[in-house]
Amino acid sequence: MTRFAFAGRCSTEDLQDPETSRNWQLTRARTLVEPTGGDIVAEYFDAGHSRALPWQRRPQAAALLQALRDPHRGFDAVVIGEPQRTFYGNQFGNTFPLFVHFGVPLWVPEIGGPIDPKNEAHDLVMSVFGGMSKGERNRIKIRVHTAMASQAKIEGRYLGGRPPYGYRIADAGPHPNPAKAADGKRLHRLEPDPETAPVVVRIFTEYLRGKGDYAIAEGLTRHGILCPSAHDRARNPHRDGHAWSKSAVRAILINPRYTGHEVWNKQRKDEVLLDIDDVTLGHRSKLTWNAPDQWIWSTHPVHEPLVTMDTFARAQARRHKRSQDRTAERSPRTTTRPYALRGRIRCSLCQRKMQGTFNHGHPHYRCRYPSEYAKSEAFDHPLAVYVREALILGELDNWIATVFAPGRLKATLHAMQQSQRAHIAAEPDLGAARRAIAECDRRLAQYRAALDAGANPTTVAGWISQAEADKAAAQHQLATARAAQRTALTDEQITHMIKALGDLTDRLLAADPGGKAPIYEEFGLELTYNATKRAVTVESQPASPVYLRTCPRGDLNPHAR
Repeated sequence: MTRFAFAGRCSTEDLQDPETSRNWQLTRARTLVEPTGGDIVAEYFDAGHSRALPWQRRPQAAALLQALRDPHRGFDAVVIGEPQRTFYGNQFGNTFPLFVHFGVPLWVPEIGGPIDPKNEAHDLVMSVFGGMSKGERNRIKIRVHTAMASQAKIEGRYLGGRPPYGYRIADAGPHPNPAKAADGKRLHRLEPDPETAPVVVRIFTEYLRGKGDYAIAEGLTRHGILCPSAHDRARNPHRDGHAWSKSAVRAILINPRYTGHEVWNKQRKDEVLLDIDDVTLGHRSKLTWNAPDQWIWSTHPVHEPLVTMDTFARAQARRHKRSQDRTAERSPRTTTRPYALRGRIRCSLCQRKMQGTFNHGHPHYRCRYPSEYAKSEAFDHPLAVYVREALILGELDNWIATVFAPGRLKATLHAMQQSQRAHIAAEPDLGAARRAIAECDRRLAQYRAALDAGANPTTVAGWISQAEADKAAAQHQLATARAAQRTALTDEQITHMIKALGDLTDRLLAADPGGKAPIYEEFGLELTYNATKRAVTVESQPASPVYLRTCPRGDLNPHAR
């Protein structure tokens, strides 16, 4: 009997819940291997990860590649249920040589069995599937973007997302697609929120009278008006909500939707190479603001405006003039100075990331919360919180060298493993989530039958919407629980990490401060600075598995100058 490992993937772009996608891919894989006496004994299924990500950056695919190196891996071959879900672009050409090197056959239904590395037809077929996968994704992106642009411009349709501060979502009738309307889908529109709409009008009025962003924020906070994150705590639990910030005022002043028009395409997603010296690592998505001339405006106003077009235009003209006046005074925002803890240290008071700054020729980290947020009696934050980098690095390196020392490394990683398992044990079991999904499906079928029988469409639509929301919550719970089960470190991963982290510790002790940032990243460090106690709390979650890459320039920080 041949023992197989099953490999698969699905993501939100597939428009299918992870459990259903996994089941049909697994069924295809079993249909291929079971007639030959094969048995699937291991599973590597990535849920919620784009096909554009290379295998090394998908958790389960990376774990499979790592398992290939282990002679006691527990399986003899790998089977894939759907190559277009698993390979994208040239990923097959970058991945299959590893299977050949370690002598692990790769089975695919479209080939009818294992891929022959010497067969040019097999290689061509798999390359075609990778190209088809990339083409399919690109076509979907083009169709969706074009459709949404026309819906925003011609129909003025509300395309989703949270409503801007000052508005709330209202019902706009049944969905124009009959099938979606039968499922209870409805269109939505924006309507003024009677509680916050006057605040938006006040912000524009005060700005045109000469007040700046910070002065407006101070006035709103002083008068007890809740800031956007405090007004909507359900969707902003990660924000403190103590006071208005000048960035919140600015976001309102530059939002054209307050004119009554639907405006779309203000931002786009760019795919940027993760490493220009190693394109096989793929891309990362980066949100970028589009120029105003690329925004898509609805032809006519589609919801009640809070400000006139003239008011909005005058506010933009004043902001543009102020930015031009400050251009000569503003210093460049980018820096070539190295900060070993960039993006890794937070202020314990406000939980915001501390900014790097050089003082007297030495790197420091600071939090200037009061410079961004208006003063609030409910929240006492010093004008500035400073800490010198050198005071942290010495103690931090000693801690790492102790906890991840070769003699204690195995015990440390096993403690982390037990901590992960304890966390997973506290997660809801998969069975409860599956039962909830089945119950939601039963309710949906019942409601649709009632709709066909002549029940009130508005009432039934409310029932269907609630059932779909419950199902989405259960599906999210299921995906989260299944993902959590896969994140626990295996014994094989611990063995690999012992070797990798041991090497990183040696490099850390020998490195200069400017080159330590990549090593701290590999250790997964997160630091919190308590200015009152003058103490730093350190948490570490090393990447699993850990990858060691050599910088082409030979140092540890290729971006430092």
